Amino acid sequence: MKSSGNTLLITGGGSGIGRALAESFHALGNQVIIVGRRQSTLDEVTRAHPGIASFTLDIEDADAIPRFAADVTSKYPGLNAVVHNSGIMRVENLLDPAFSLDDAEATVSTNLLGPIRLTAALLPHLLKQPRATLVTVTSGLAFVPLAATPTYCATKAALHSYTESLRYQLRNTAVEVVELAPPYVQTELMGPHQASDPRAMPLKDFISESLQLLTQSPTPAEILVKPVLPLRNAARGDYPAFFKQFNDAMSAPRH
Repeated sequence: MKSSGNTLLITGGGSGIGRALAESFHALGNQVIIVGRRQSTLDEVTRAHPGIASFTLDIEDADAIPRFAADVTSKYPGLNAVVHNSGIMRVENLLDPAFSLDDAEATVSTNLLGPIRLTAALLPHLLKQPRATLVTVTSGLAFVPLAATPTYCATKAALHSYTESLRYQLRNTAVEVVELAPPYVQTELMGPHQASDPRAMPLKDFISESLQLLTQSPTPAEILVKPVLPLRNAARGDYPAFFKQFNDAMSAPRH
């Protein structure tokens, strides 16, 4: 993926990893379009970085996605890169008598169906470009799940699988398909405490290392910063022991 000269759409671009990617790609000389549910959050980014454009979209709304795709490609016909970054992560206690499926269903709609639907809506346009890139943001938890967030982990594992199939189907086109699998990063995905959790990778460091990998030529199929490698490679060793050790560590009190 070229570092500049792209017209780049980033879902979930109002905060966290999405916002940091948007700001970095904008600084490199790309036309950046951020997408999210909350206009106020998007406005914070566009005010701070004139030139970044924004669209509101509820990624769970299946009917809204084709309309959005038609609108954004009409206004930005040079669109040639999409980063599927929208995501929610919620703790689910399956033993709680009051457990509801609401969080699970919202997570599937946002994290999995959203990228699938938006890819289907934008792919005909991307295939017409001289070069194009689709980036799916999965997670290290696609490879070793965090037991406290079962549906989140399941959606990321499914998105990893979908990405591999999509890459193979598009292998003879000008559309490259890249998977960005973050480790635990200092964002507010799980709440304000995460942004300062010493166990998490600083957001600035994650973005810097990820951009170095994303802009290599040829682009790696998987963008894996160093802290995520133990999760990605866990299946090569004693997986049950690693799974237990990882989940025990993540459930321990923060210091």
